[in-house]
Amino acid sequence: MRSAKKQDRPATNLLPQRVLAKLRQLAELRVGARIGVAVSGGADSVALLRLLIEAREEWRARKAAPQIAPLELALVHFHHGLRGKAADGDQRFVQKLAEKYGMPFYPAGGDIKAVAKSAKRNLEDAGRRERYAFFQRLVAEQRVDFVATAHTMDDQAETVLAHLLRGTGLAGLAGVHPVSGSVLRPLLDVRRAELRKYLRSRKQGWREDATNLDSTRMRARIREKLIPFLENQFQAEVVAHLAMLAEHAREDEEFLKAATARKLAANGASSVVQGADERVLRIRREELIGEGTAPGLRGRMVRKMVQSCKVREGELGAQHVASVLRLARDGENGKSLRLPGGVEVRREKDALSFHGLFHGTPTAAQGGKRRGKSAQASAGQSGITYEYEVRLENAAQVEPKGEREARAQGEQEAGVKIAIPSLMRAFRFTKIDWPRKRSETSDTGAMVDCARLSKSALVLRNWRPGDRLQPQGRSSVHKLKRLLNEKGISRWERDGWPVLSSDGIIVWARGFPVAAGYAAGEGTRTAMVIAEEAL
Repeated sequence: MRSAKKQDRPATNLLPQRVLAKLRQLAELRVGARIGVAVSGGADSVALLRLLIEAREEWRARKAAPQIAPLELALVHFHHGLRGKAADGDQRFVQKLAEKYGMPFYPAGGDIKAVAKSAKRNLEDAGRRERYAFFQRLVAEQRVDFVATAHTMDDQAETVLAHLLRGTGLAGLAGVHPVSGSVLRPLLDVRRAELRKYLRSRKQGWREDATNLDSTRMRARIREKLIPFLENQFQAEVVAHLAMLAEHAREDEEFLKAATARKLAANGASSVVQGADERVLRIRREELIGEGTAPGLRGRMVRKMVQSCKVREGELGAQHVASVLRLARDGENGKSLRLPGGVEVRREKDALSFHGLFHGTPTAAQGGKRRGKSAQASAGQSGITYEYEVRLENAAQVEPKGEREARAQGEQEAGVKIAIPSLMRAFRFTKIDWPRKRSETSDTGAMVDCARLSKSALVLRNWRPGDRLQPQGRSSVHKLKRLLNEKGISRWERDGWPVLSSDGIIVWARGFPVAAGYAAGEGTRTAMVIAEEAL
């Protein structure tokens, strides 16, 4: 036994640095980056916390300036309100950990049963959505830069198996993603047993969630019965193999997503036309189901177009996609199909048109009438509509002064320029190396920290009813309509008012400071300058 313990010790001691290295691999972390560690009280999340604390202390011990840490840690805890006193005990346990290690504690909670009932979701889905919405708020409020969760290799294997058993495609096989916006998962290549061994070596206790043993839940049955059976009877390394399958599936899915976007863009189906009552997207049938389109892209094209048009929540299933493809292949002219998310697909001669219908909007198929101008104006609808992707990889990175010199010389390669003819304005997006002195770029326009932006494409579009923004310096999020009213912008002036969104979040709107959580500042390495000019 002694020799076994000694043999385990080197691997256990290396684990903190492995996790820190993985965290740095997942995101560009500046020194002093604020990481919110999502701790439920269970073994995995407590281990993640202790590993990051230990990695930070080892780093400090090696450096000449030990007061400077590579990471600033905070504890994040979400109370689902489902397990009564046991859950209350979990929160007290996590709070004591925060007090013990002298770090900020950010708790939140909600009535998940009520949320699930209202949204017609199961408890697990409703809880996950509320939890991740809480993480997003912490980032938006600049309390943390990222949130790290303790999903392990075992969680990945269980997720892949659960998706297989329910029925899935390539996207489902991708399982849990290492990075989702500002959420990082650095333990996906670490086994659950390894984390418990680490905790025991550090004499660190944890809380057990009894629901994890509830055999009425599929996840518990997979964990307690299916995976041990597969390991004992078929393949001892089945967990690692399933995790590798997820990684390969994720890589292939990203490739196919990019191919789908290119296919749609090449055929003019990537931009949405938004009217007063609906969003409309059209594609020729030949471009969707013709021999020039690989079968593997057709369903993805349908999903992408529905996603671009949908005006409310709704899950698109495989049967819905198959119905759209049948409509394109065999449907009669004038036929239509209703889909989740408020989308209607219509067969129009040699094309399909996807219509995102806003709530309460009567359609021709329902025998209703369009609202009059006064009704549209009162609802805040825009008559000037546009939507453009802003791809920063196409923007040259320049020095701050060099950008101004390039403008003076009329060079176009210094940034991405998007013209909006209906506004008689153009917007230029330029990446610059962030200077040490803010005064050097005081006249260049709005400044966005590139590291805070989603990896997906930015979107420059007209504002829409329901848009929300938290300008830098404001303590909370407000409807953009209210902010425009405060500035005295009339409904005529605000028609087509430009906003920039990152993964659905408004990061900038004309006339306002950059959104809190996205503005360039201390620690910024690369900034994006947003400048407006007349056509």
